[in-house]
Amino acid sequence: MLKIGIICYPSVGGSGIIATELGKMLAKQGHEIHFITSSIPFRLNSFNPNIYFHEVELNHYPVFQYPPYDLALATKVAEVIDTEKLDIIHAHYAVPHAICAILAKQMAKQPVKIVTTLHGTDITVLGIDLSLKKMIQFGIEQSDAVTAVSDSLVKQTKEMLGINCPIHVIYNFVNEEEYLAHNKEELKRNFGIQQDEKVLIHISNFRKVKRLEDVIHTFAKVYKETPARLMLIGDGPEYGRIHDLVRELQLDKVVHFLGKQKNIPSLLAIADIKLLLSEKESFGLVLLEAMACGVPCIGSNVGGIPEVIDDGVTGYIEELGDIDAFATRTLELMTDTKKWHAFSVKAKERVFQHFSSDKIKKQYEDLYAGVLGENNEN
Repeated sequence: MLKIGIICYPSVGGSGIIATELGKMLAKQGHEIHFITSSIPFRLNSFNPNIYFHEVELNHYPVFQYPPYDLALATKVAEVIDTEKLDIIHAHYAVPHAICAILAKQMAKQPVKIVTTLHGTDITVLGIDLSLKKMIQFGIEQSDAVTAVSDSLVKQTKEMLGINCPIHVIYNFVNEEEYLAHNKEELKRNFGIQQDEKVLIHISNFRKVKRLEDVIHTFAKVYKETPARLMLIGDGPEYGRIHDLVRELQLDKVVHFLGKQKNIPSLLAIADIKLLLSEKESFGLVLLEAMACGVPCIGSNVGGIPEVIDDGVTGYIEELGDIDAFATRTLELMTDTKKWHAFSVKAKERVFQHFSSDKIKKQYEDLYAGVLGENNEN
């Protein structure tokens, strides 16, 4: 069994969720997992004797305008490598985590291999910044193995950064244990939703790239045709603007801003349709979560979304910004009960056949064994 250090963001975002859930699965398999981050990861909510947490503490020095988190992280990672005799450091994001892992590897006495997973923002946002381009290239090229969460992200990384080293596609996954059957009608009653009202749902960090205005305008068209509610889960810089748009369209009684929520499976269980109409999306973990609950999805034809939604089978994919098409497809599913049920069944099947946690865990274990030069039985 391996000793694996995981560097990730501890927050609610998709990369942190995947990193934490992967660590929990590997720990159940018997591997020793060491999370190295600024606070206990959001999803690390149960005890396992194979899981350890190492907090990165910041010191404030007058010479620095801001506390140097990257240097503190690299120092902590090097310390854990040596004291715990780690075999692998798995860095989620090229910048800053892979860079910190590389620096830590150089400082540590214990030999260690570095696996870096690209989740998207490190390429689609940071990769555009010319001042960071060389650093991202360095982080990728100096890693012993690199993975990305979609074919689309691999292609984008190679095109933007001129990367020639292999990048393995290992998709995101869901923890099946969290997506058990819920009593949909009872949950709806708890929210005061009438039996004849359909529920649309959107989950994101409320950034411009998520195009929440398209979600609102799509819902407005749907609401004109049939009783419906829209549940918006999350928070971020677009919150105020979108709140104003909802009031301007006089939808404030049927659009609910629920803020950040922890119990996503229960909220998804209420939904009839999931909307993800982003202009950039390397994978779309929220789509997988919705499909695991049997919720058909409507998505834009960008990034990794077409790799998650099976168009015409588990949901629909339409061109970016096509509000009429989004609304038409949503109404089609909401008004055709037989088709909705067929899509719902296929959505669950797709998640558990193509994105199962056991399948993804095995792919990572094989990758670790490969960089260590071991066979799969170790």
